[in-house]
Parts: sequence; structure tokens; C-alpha cells
Amino acid sequence: MTEVPEKSIITDYLEYIGKSESPVTFHRWSFMTILGAFLGRNLSFKHGHFNIIPNMYIMLMGGPGTRKSTAIKIAAGVAKDAGYSNIAAERTTKEKFLMDLAGVKSEGETDMVNPDDIWEANIFGEEEKEDAEILVAADEFNVFVGNGNIDFLTLLGTLWDYEGKFSDRKKNSQSFVINNPTVSIIGGNTPTGFSLAFPIESIGQGIFSRMLMIHGETNGTKIAFPDTPDIEERARLIIRMQEVQRVAKGIAILSTTAKALLTDIYEGFKGIGDVRFESYANRRFTHLLKLCLIITASYGRTTITDHDVIFANTILTHAEHTMPKALGEYGKARHSDVAHKLIQYLEQATGIVKMKELWQQVHTDLGDISELKDMLSNMIFADKIMTANGGFLVKRKQMEEMGDANGFVDYSLLELEERRYIK
Repeated sequence: MTEVPEKSIITDYLEYIGKSESPVTFHRWSFMTILGAFLGRNLSFKHGHFNIIPNMYIMLMGGPGTRKSTAIKIAAGVAKDAGYSNIAAERTTKEKFLMDLAGVKSEGETDMVNPDDIWEANIFGEEEKEDAEILVAADEFNVFVGNGNIDFLTLLGTLWDYEGKFSDRKKNSQSFVINNPTVSIIGGNTPTGFSLAFPIESIGQGIFSRMLMIHGETNGTKIAFPDTPDIEERARLIIRMQEVQRVAKGIAILSTTAKALLTDIYEGFKGIGDVRFESYANRRFTHLLKLCLIITASYGRTTITDHDVIFANTILTHAEHTMPKALGEYGKARHSDVAHKLIQYLEQATGIVKMKELWQQVHTDLGDISELKDMLSNMIFADKIMTANGGFLVKRKQMEEMGDANGFVDYSLLELEERRYIK
């Protein structure tokens, strides 16, 4: 029998990455996404009438220079080396995306067809198609999906947990069927770019509750000449990924303690406390179960233990704490873009910022300084900023230790860099 490693492959991956200008949380979620895609429908969990599979929709959110692309490209490269080839084009359309997922050739991409195959298909019918899967690794998500493309976003939302045969009719052509479409997404965006890709009305769309927004900030690390990855270490990582895929398959089961923990977590979740994430609360438990599958598989197991539940819930709780920050002022009141600019400036400041300095940042966005004074006053009452010695400081919200007394989270499972949001 294969010896079960004591360490998760996620830990192996973070050790492989080592010191990086990308936030640790970006590397963690990028790898977990590609690991979920790598597992696909080979690993699932029976949840009532439905099957939960480990595909995820993850959006890395941060300002320019937070190295979102670095984290996504490294993880996608590892997936390719491990044998995953179903990666979507960087730029596409809704129609072409569906065709790629279905394996349908567009005009000019025809393959040679064996006449005997056509005859057999006419006599006996076509063979049952394999499950269709695809990984979207789009460090510039807007390039992939376009700006304000509600139809495409709605489609992606539908495919997140789709099971069965998905049919689509290409305009002026034949219809085709996609068997068990399985889509995983790891994308990158800024709050400004996000607002272009996702119009305000998309808050009510299905994809909004199916996508986790992972906030990251510049970690202060500067590496002019990064080390070349160790070939042997990368080879060991690839071999272990393939071993995880070989071992972690079939129907995952819950240990008794894991089931009790998940029940308590499900019944005790009180929401994020941001009206923009009201619909997310209905999907939170599914997100948690997907993470449980990935965490369990990362140890080379198919039995979900209480440790896996705590690990998954800790990671998810950490992400939820910063999700409102990831969106910035998106979907909020008038001048929300200006308010977000002020918050970003205050976050990057090394000390107290005076009114004059803030006005220099936003004077082209507002009519007069009285508007800035009103905005700052509202932000103080909203507990976003505070006054100090005649100036302003951003008020950093500490993570609520949600359920910690009951053992629902274990912050020691996070990297030191990630834990700075807890302090």
C-alpha cells in the first residue's frame, strides 16, 4: 500500500515556491484551484441528490504590482508538467469556449474523419462521450471574458455545479452536447477591472456567489533576480501530484467527527456582514465541501477527517474576512471609486496622512473639497478610517475568531504572512 505522507502537497508546493513577491495566499489558492482541476470528477462527495466535485472559481484580487500573474502562471505551469492539457485560451468568446469544452472544431480546424467511423455511428449511434473539463488560468480575467459580458458570466455560473448533458446550439450550425462539463477558474483582477468585467447587476447573478474573491497585498519582498527553480524538487512535486490523482479517486466519505464538525459549522455560519455577499451565504457550505475534498486529496486520502474540515474552514474563513476588501467600493454608493482610491492610498501610506495630501489625490474626481470632507466623515462613521493628530489613518479590521472556541478554525495552519490579518 502507498504510504500516506504526513505533509499536504499544498505545503510541499508553498515550500517549492519559497520566497516570492506574490502573497502566499495567492500561491495557495492558485495551487488549490489547479489541484481541484487535476482531480476533476474522479473524486466526488455525495451530498443528498447531488455530487460535489473539487472544481473552484477563484479570483485573485489586488492592486497593480501584487504579482497575481506570477502566482497563476507558476501554478498553471505545474499543472501542464503534471499532464493537465485542457487549459482554455487566454482570449475567447462564449461560443468558442463552449466549443473548446465540447471538443467541437470550428471552421478551418477539421480533422480527418474515418468513413468507417461515420458508418458505425449511423448504424449503432455515437459512443458515450467522456466528461468534458477545462481549466481557465487567466491572469488577466477581463481579457478572457470581456467587459460586461453578462451572457458569458451567466454561462460560467451555470457550469460551476452542472451535472449531466449540457446542450448548446451554435448559431447557423448543428447543436452539440457536452457531457458533465467541469470548469475550474483561477483568474486575476483589480477592483477597478472587476467592476468593468462584472456590471453592478451581476451581483444578483449566480456566478457572484460561486466565485471566491481572494484579496492580497504587496508583501514588501523585492527579488531582482529570482532563483531558477530546482529541477529535482519540481520533479518530486510533479510525481506527487500524479500520485495524488492516482490515489484520491472515487467517492469521498466523512469520518464521524468530521460530519459533526461540518454540521456545527453549517448551522453556525452567520454570514460575512456585507450586503454584497448575501447570496454567497447560500453557497458557503458547498465551497467548504469542495475545499474539504481538495485538502483531503492533498494528503493522498479519500476519507475526510476533522483535521481536513478545520483546515478547509480556516482557509475559507481567512478568505471571507478579506473578501469585502477585495471588492473595494464596488457596488456601493456614489463616488465609491473615489472612496476606494482613498482607502488604497491610506493603506499604502507609512504614517498619518493630512487632508491636503488626500485632496491632491482626488481633486480631479470631486467638485470641491467639501465633498471630500463629507466622504471622510462617512468613512469614519463606517469604521473604515480614523483621525489621528490632525490627519487620517486606515482602520485595519482584525479577523473575528469565528468559532475558534469550538475548534472550527486553527490559525496555526496558515503561513506567518497570512496570519498578519489576524493580529
